[in-house]
Amino acid sequence: MFTRNTLLALGLGIAMGAVSMPAMGQNESAVVAEIAGRKVTTEELEQKQAGKLLQAKYKYYLAERDALEQFIDDQLLELQAKKEGVTLDELYKRHVAVNVPEPTEDQLRFYYEGVQTEEPYETARPNIIETVHQLRTKKARDAYIADLRGQYGVVVELNQPSAHVDVEKAQRLGSEKAPVQIIEFADYECPYCQKVFPDLNRLRDQFGDQVSVVYKDFPLPMHPLAARAAEAARCAAAQGKFWEYHDALFQNKKLQLSDLKQQAKDLKLDTASFDKCLDSGEQTAAVKADSKEGLRLGLVGTPSFFVNGHFLSGSVGYAKLRETVLQELNAQKQSAALAPAKEAEKK
Repeated sequence: MFTRNTLLALGLGIAMGAVSMPAMGQNESAVVAEIAGRKVTTEELEQKQAGKLLQAKYKYYLAERDALEQFIDDQLLELQAKKEGVTLDELYKRHVAVNVPEPTEDQLRFYYEGVQTEEPYETARPNIIETVHQLRTKKARDAYIADLRGQYGVVVELNQPSAHVDVEKAQRLGSEKAPVQIIEFADYECPYCQKVFPDLNRLRDQFGDQVSVVYKDFPLPMHPLAARAAEAARCAAAQGKFWEYHDALFQNKKLQLSDLKQQAKDLKLDTASFDKCLDSGEQTAAVKADSKEGLRLGLVGTPSFFVNGHFLSGSVGYAKLRETVLQELNAQKQSAALAPAKEAEKK
């Protein structure tokens, strides 16, 4: 039933209407210490000690976001129950329970065949029924919550923690003037980076010149082929083919030295120049520089993203990346709309 605990367990929620949450932490210009008369601000501390602070702030953000999700789900359901003049339990029966079909015997047996168990079917059957019912209930509940969010309108006000990333020498796909800049620290051997690769392409297809993507190397020590692959992509960049080479590595996942050189041939690069670049370690220092910056920022894995400076960690997937892009675009629209009023106040 829709008890309060049940409500708090519902899926992803976002702020509704004009609801906003206060920014985490202090203002960037806030003074946090004085050293021999020199004031140390929050901004300076976060820039100089990003490696110690970013991951901690991100964990806090995730906890805060989870609490916000739970709170908003609760509020949406209470508002809808009041609108319909029913209790939460009645709302559940009316909009969720009716959309949870009982599994057929064939479906139960099919599920049983996919479960690794030595229990006979008749013994396992009650647990299978309960599991299937829970899965279908969650699906129906999530769909109903999503529908309510559409009805009431949603605005995300809670931002991820942010940090400054140097992109001056990084490879960029799209315009420097794009309103949303996605910086990815990645590893060519990382399966999660390979998984998110098509999601980034999908974002570019959807948002066009509103989004630019910047690539930074962060080969992980447990991936022995990643650093050389990163160097190879930079050698391709020297001949103007970085993104073609980058895409090929994520698509074919072939990273042995012979594969890297064959890929240069396939892209019709000057193979003599490419081989010399790769064999001599010409790009080793550049890859290490990116890695050093990632360590300074406190990164511990790949992919790691900074969307207009806002940090996201892990294989977050298309939905989360898209939501963050939309959040940034909406924030800029709101800022532009308020600009004339702010200028008028100054006068």
